[in-house]
Amino acid sequence: MKEQLAYITYDGSGGIDLGFMTLHFYSLMWILAFLVGWFLMKKMFIKDNVSLDLLDPLFLYTFIGAIAGARLGEYLFYDPSAFIERPLEVFLPIQYSPGDSWLFLDDYRFVGFMGLASHGATLGLLIAMYLFTKKYLKDKSMLWLVDRLAIAVAIGGAFVRIGNFVNSEIVGKPSDAPWAVLFAQQSPDYGPIVPRHPAQLYEALGYILLFIITWFIYQKTDKKKQPGFIFGLFFFILWLIRFVVEFFKEDQGVEWVADTLNLNLNNGQILSIPFMLMGLIILFITNKKTIKK
Repeated sequence: MKEQLAYITYDGSGGIDLGFMTLHFYSLMWILAFLVGWFLMKKMFIKDNVSLDLLDPLFLYTFIGAIAGARLGEYLFYDPSAFIERPLEVFLPIQYSPGDSWLFLDDYRFVGFMGLASHGATLGLLIAMYLFTKKYLKDKSMLWLVDRLAIAVAIGGAFVRIGNFVNSEIVGKPSDAPWAVLFAQQSPDYGPIVPRHPAQLYEALGYILLFIITWFIYQKTDKKKQPGFIFGLFFFILWLIRFVVEFFKEDQGVEWVADTLNLNLNNGQILSIPFMLMGLIILFITNKKTIKK
């Protein structure tokens, strides 16, 4: 890397100390993402004359689907050996720490669910929305629901990536750019502490733009009457953003998927490709049905 004239130094944050535990900003951003999503879904349910009584079960299905999928996806895609070596850390918000204790567990401390994979969260959400539609929205399709949920997920994803930035997680590759950030508290797993691309903010900005696009389509056009259009567009652009930003990121954990396929792409990019294709297929099918009508 060439000699750098200017960059931004970020000292990081240890989270909010509540006395009995530390609330990390990453966890806080997940909570904020769900709250904002609930508010947006409420506005859309009112606009579409859907009972607001469905908001609470929808929130529960969304929360469980996203967190469970994200947690399992983190270890399935990036650290599969943990299912055998550290099963407690996979299923509980704890980390091995000799001398500490949490509830009835000795030598463990509470850290929150810090490892959450977005590809896993997506699969978990889709399964949860299928189950929710079957039980509560028998007069509507799953595509109708995920069209609206996609808008909330877009802005929620931005909050999560901002949380990653605050926690000095998912840092970018070394950079000479004047807006490069030196993460003073970055994990040594990422390599030397040098100015890096703020890849988390690149991704957050992309998701904010995606939210603006999908919200405009829902509010100002008739495309919301085409089940699957907003979701298909959202799905393709979301994973395209992820695919591009991955070029600026350091690899995350064990890249066993990438190492197995050997395509000169990392895990995040390889896992994003089938999701991009799914978005295009949904858009194609939606457009074809519209033409027939």
